[in-house]
Amino acid sequence: MTGFGLAATDDQNVKFAVEIKSLNSKFLELNLKLPRAYSDKELLLRNICSKEIERGKVNVAINIERSDDNQKGATINTALLTRYYKQLEEINNTLGANAANLLQTALNFPEVITYTEEEVDENDWEVLHQTFLNALNNFNQFRVDEGNVLRADLELRIQNILDFFAQIDHLAPLRVPQVKARLTQFLEDAVGKVNVDQNRFEQELIYYIDKLDITEEKTRLKSHCDYFMATLKSKDANGKKLGFISQEIGREINTMGAKANDAQIQQLVVGMKEELEKIKEQLLNVL
Repeated sequence: MTGFGLAATDDQNVKFAVEIKSLNSKFLELNLKLPRAYSDKELLLRNICSKEIERGKVNVAINIERSDDNQKGATINTALLTRYYKQLEEINNTLGANAANLLQTALNFPEVITYTEEEVDENDWEVLHQTFLNALNNFNQFRVDEGNVLRADLELRIQNILDFFAQIDHLAPLRVPQVKARLTQFLEDAVGKVNVDQNRFEQELIYYIDKLDITEEKTRLKSHCDYFMATLKSKDANGKKLGFISQEIGREINTMGAKANDAQIQQLVVGMKEELEKIKEQLLNVL
């Protein structure tokens, strides 16, 4: 959801500049700063942003710079200022007070300074509006470019998880003879080979091995990863959906780790968890 867009237009001694920046957020948080003269256009611009930007903490800054000949600002009523100043000076001489701030005091009196309201020229608004749309297009293109890079990274992380999964799929069946040999040796050392009830031993062994079986977890994990990849390729905004799928992937990985009972498989599970954490961090940037 991070993004940046900038556009500027020079038109008849007036420069229009629009900058749009966004950070991650669960909802659309729009902060719009525009010149006072265009305050009546704020709702229009907000509606455009709401349609084009789905989520994110978005800051839109609109700036207008005019040449010196076109600058509009404050006007000082010199006659009125002079009258106020002389009156203050007379009072000051009478009271014998400090005269250091007489001019500043006179400037603050009513109607000494008047401000000229800038009038909105329709041509200026059209230029500003187009500049705003250009900045918005640049902003969205930035997001698209970043999204392509992000998608490639997420695909790589899922593929890494599947690579770890393939190694686990190869190692998992090898645990059964190892477990059987280890338990057999333990019983023979404890009670002697002749005293082992083979039927009972086989029953307990089957029960024990069943507890270590990760067939269902492997099936679900593969299914979740395939679903993640399919959702990632969708044109719709699926950031939240991808987050839910990643949670399901995490559950299967954790269960496989709990049932592993093998050092090599545990190491592979740790690798899968690392890749999944990177996926979750990146998903914060997905709409």
